[in-house]
Amino acid sequence: MKRMERISYLTKSASQDQSHDFSPSQDPKENKLVTFLFLKLTSAETSATQISHYNALDGVLVLQNDFNNTYGLPPASTIYSPPSNCTGPWNQIFLEYSVSVEGEQYDRISGVWLDGVEILRTSTAEPNPSGIYWKVRKDVTRYSSLFNQSNLTLSVMLENLVNDEFTGIYHVNVSLLYYRDQDLNPVEPIALKLNRKIGGLSETSVKGMYNANETSADLIIPVSDDGGEGFWFRVQNESDVHTKTIQIPQNTKKAVLEVYVSYHGNDEFWYSNPPNEYIESNHLTTQRGNGAFRQVFVTVDGVTVGSVTPFPVIFTGGINPLFWEPVVAIGALNLPTYDIDLTPFLGLLLDGKNHFFGLGVTDSISFWLVDANLHLWLDHGSDVVQAKSVLSLTPPIQFKIKSKSKGLNGKFSIKGEREFEYSGWVNSSAGNFTTTIQEKFKFKNKIKFDNYGQEKEVEQKIKVKTKITTVNEIGQEISKSSISRNYPLEIKISTLPGAEKDTFLSITNVTHSLEETYTRSLSSNEEIEISVENSQDSGGWMLIKDHAVLSGTGTTSQVLSYQDQNGCYIRNVTAANGKILQDNTTLTCVVSSVSA
Repeated sequence: MKRMERISYLTKSASQDQSHDFSPSQDPKENKLVTFLFLKLTSAETSATQISHYNALDGVLVLQNDFNNTYGLPPASTIYSPPSNCTGPWNQIFLEYSVSVEGEQYDRISGVWLDGVEILRTSTAEPNPSGIYWKVRKDVTRYSSLFNQSNLTLSVMLENLVNDEFTGIYHVNVSLLYYRDQDLNPVEPIALKLNRKIGGLSETSVKGMYNANETSADLIIPVSDDGGEGFWFRVQNESDVHTKTIQIPQNTKKAVLEVYVSYHGNDEFWYSNPPNEYIESNHLTTQRGNGAFRQVFVTVDGVTVGSVTPFPVIFTGGINPLFWEPVVAIGALNLPTYDIDLTPFLGLLLDGKNHFFGLGVTDSISFWLVDANLHLWLDHGSDVVQAKSVLSLTPPIQFKIKSKSKGLNGKFSIKGEREFEYSGWVNSSAGNFTTTIQEKFKFKNKIKFDNYGQEKEVEQKIKVKTKITTVNEIGQEISKSSISRNYPLEIKISTLPGAEKDTFLSITNVTHSLEETYTRSLSSNEEIEISVENSQDSGGWMLIKDHAVLSGTGTTSQVLSYQDQNGCYIRNVTAANGKILQDNTTLTCVVSSVSA
């Protein structure tokens, strides 16, 4: 039986207890390398075993732990050093996070850190009595400078609660797979990179300036908590800004901040939250308010230097848990990260002094889990690099907010736009280069309540286009890159009284997608382009009593399309009521043409 952990009601009385909020629970699974297929195992098969090597790879089991009553406890930790029988350098490194669990349990959030640097944010499945097993595989090559070091602490956080009712214990194995030249061939790496995208975002999807054609950073500094209850900062509201003191090496020539974020509690479905006035005027008990705009912001010494509105990940069974059997929501197993290029600000940071890096969330309510990794590229030809910030145009977001309601019926909309530009030069042993970042941001959100609040619609669009240009001291363009992101989301929920006492019927539809394009051109006339579109269309119904799904159906169709200079990959999957009905893959690029 599926559990509905976080249902709350925007209602006046018990007689009107119909859900306007979205409640997550899930079953994410994986078959082999694919992070969305379901795999049931017997209790003998799910027992954790020692793993030392993988076929055709150098693989090491680095941590094995059973997460039972772990609320309020520190993360499970172990000491990491590179394997003596598989020394670097490595072409690729993959983190493998595998889990088995049986019984009754809610979904949980989990993170993996290496010396405070987060390398994976994931969520868990809700098990069944016979037990389930799933696996997440993520490319962590960008953290190579850490994996080359010895005696680091690898930590895994997964807060779980076990009692007579919730019996599921998460058995977790964390392994590292090291690829070297002899491990790679023209077919396997491409298939591995692309296959694992179906169930969620991966590190090879478009993220800021980092891509497969660029070396990893020389130094990675965590912007995170002390690890007592995980290394993530727990953000309770907009004024709850968490800071970390960092001294930047004076020979830094490039800096990129990678942000990890997930949203929980009353803000888990922030994109569906109505304004506080609607809640107050209807005397509702829900605390899921503050409107439907959120943005993670980054500060240095109290000055905002970047922000990101995150892709709306639906946790492993949200809206209707029957949608995600065996297909999981986009990003649920491997939450995306977001890169903010801070190179134009190095002129403020290379003074040899401590600086305060802050993380917060605009308009947030409890609670968000946020931390970041500061990736630094060093000038190995000099001890001190000269830099200066020459331009910073950061106007506030221009909002248009409309709100109209009568009783439990209402329409609410938020539109926001902003354009900003940063520029700064860095004079290293390689020369004097000026980096300019220009970004256009557009946000639209519409929420509609009809039929006395029994019908709810959410429509949201996030569009971001970022241009990064680097020129030399005579103004010659050295490189230019462009990153375009589009995150559309539509949700419809209709609620009806059930035939039995204290039950209700929820009819649900969800359509969402992640669309990203990355282009980069160099002065050598070399140009690359990477595009990915990952979309899901889900529909179904649930009969619910208290927090349990008594019966229902769920169908999800998913299409992933990926294209780069190596070719194309298209995967089309349809699942209904826990079974895969269709799973087709093609490596043929679809080219549109117009007949003469």
